[in-house]
Amino acid sequence: MASVQTATASLRDSLVKNRTLNLLFNLTLREIKGQYKKTALGRLWSLLNPLANIAVYSLVFGILVRTPPPIGTNSHLNNFALWVACGIIPWGFLSTGTLVGRGSLSDNAGLLTKVYFPRFVLPTSTILALATTFLTELAALTIFMGLAGGGPMVLLRLPVIIPVVILNTAFVLGLALMLSIAMVYFGDIQHIWGIFLQLWLYASGIIIPFSLIQTAQTNHPGLPIVFIFQLNPAYQFVEAYRNVLYDFAVPPLSRWLYMLVWAAVSLGLGAFVFRKFSARIVEEL
Repeated sequence: MASVQTATASLRDSLVKNRTLNLLFNLTLREIKGQYKKTALGRLWSLLNPLANIAVYSLVFGILVRTPPPIGTNSHLNNFALWVACGIIPWGFLSTGTLVGRGSLSDNAGLLTKVYFPRFVLPTSTILALATTFLTELAALTIFMGLAGGGPMVLLRLPVIIPVVILNTAFVLGLALMLSIAMVYFGDIQHIWGIFLQLWLYASGIIIPFSLIQTAQTNHPGLPIVFIFQLNPAYQFVEAYRNVLYDFAVPPLSRWLYMLVWAAVSLGLGAFVFRKFSARIVEEL
């Protein structure tokens, strides 16, 4: 009798998991199809938006301010626009993922109040859909970097991008899970997070080379500027992409450890917060 009950419970759990995976797949597909719906240029916007940011930052910091770009380790590239491009596109995935993931529950209040399903599929499908767009942008950037600095070298190191993207996606998903819950219980998070992202951009080495941070550390030896900068997860992820796409190199082991720890902490904490507070989100919406 006990064995029959165990088998029945196992079968039930398997069916629930299959339904959840199917729902996650369908919602992700819906998000992908709806990202640029009713736009004339469609998915070209995923490339035009970062190109506009790259042009602005290159003009302001690369030409007017004359910020010296780092020289690529193996590529020997010395171009501020290319260096910024390798930071802007990964940053766009992080910032957009947290902004869109933040509203994944509150924006679907009507659906949540009518039908029961595992709530985590909403922020998860949103981030997975954005990850597919991010991969398209990385592919375009890889082609451009290969043409600019030598195709074979970057292509040989291209497989390294895959685990970086996986860890990055896990990190962004963890943040999205926490922010989506926070948005339900505390609506001001939408304004607070927008301000925080502006500050986080400048603190992540997206447009400020690490050499300038080292100079600031030299001028202020009593402040742990370099330590705080390197502790920033966004900086580590962005530099990992730059290692591959701008330097034509493999990220150092220390960077892999930073990314692994941050991805595990973010996803673990996000899952914990979501599980703890998601039971009452319908009442709070």
